[in-house]
Order: sequence, then C-alpha cells, then structure tokens
Amino acid sequence: MKITELVLALSVCILSIGILVADVNVTGNWEMTISTPRGERVRPVEFIQDGEALIVISEGREGQKLEAKGSVKGNEVEWKMLRETQRGSLEITYEGKVEGDKMSGTVQFGTRGSGEWSAKRLD
Repeated sequence: MKITELVLALSVCILSIGILVADVNVTGNWEMTISTPRGERVRPVEFIQDGEALIVISEGREGQKLEAKGSVKGNEVEWKMLRETQRGSLEITYEGKVEGDKMSGTVQFGTRGSGEWSAKRLD
C-alpha cells in the first residue's frame, strides 16, 4: 500500500512540473543585458511567441529594426540573428532558460567570441 501511494504522489509531482514548464510564454517587452567582448549593452527587446515559434524584435546600434526567429521548448529559449558587418555576415546565436519573469543564457557571436545575456520582463 505504501509503495502505491509513493508512486502516485511521485507521478502527480512529475505531471505538475511538466505542466508548469509547458506554460512558459515569453510574449511581451523585456529589458535585455548582453555582456559582449566589447562590454555590456542594455536594450529593449520584444518577444512574440506562438506555440514553440518565437520572433524576437530589437533595435541595432544605429536604430535599425532587427528581427530574429527561434523557438521556445519547455523553459528553454533559442534564437538566431544574422547581422551584416564591415567584416562580413555574422550569425549570433542566443540560448537560455526562462524562469518566470526572467531569462538568462549564453550568446555566441559566430567565431568572434561569446558572452552571457539576461533579461527581465517589463510588462
């Protein structure tokens, strides 16, 4: 009898965790801080999530609109952005985890280095 109760309680806990992770929705405005080889930058970012599909909209250094596509799977988030620079094309890859109204992870600047990023929800 005790083993049955333990298995049932464990099953409920596992299902509850799965439901919580599945309910992640990052849609909204966020403030993102990026630590790069050239220093730290803070900028506003808009995330638009539709199921697992993700669109990320931000602003470049000269005020141009930047848009990237990615995904949200469970509490893991990922997107890639292609930038044209004086030294050629640069693919920037962001990977991280969502924890409530905060996200954080790593960013890879093609072959030019890596850094860390974090974001907090504004609305």
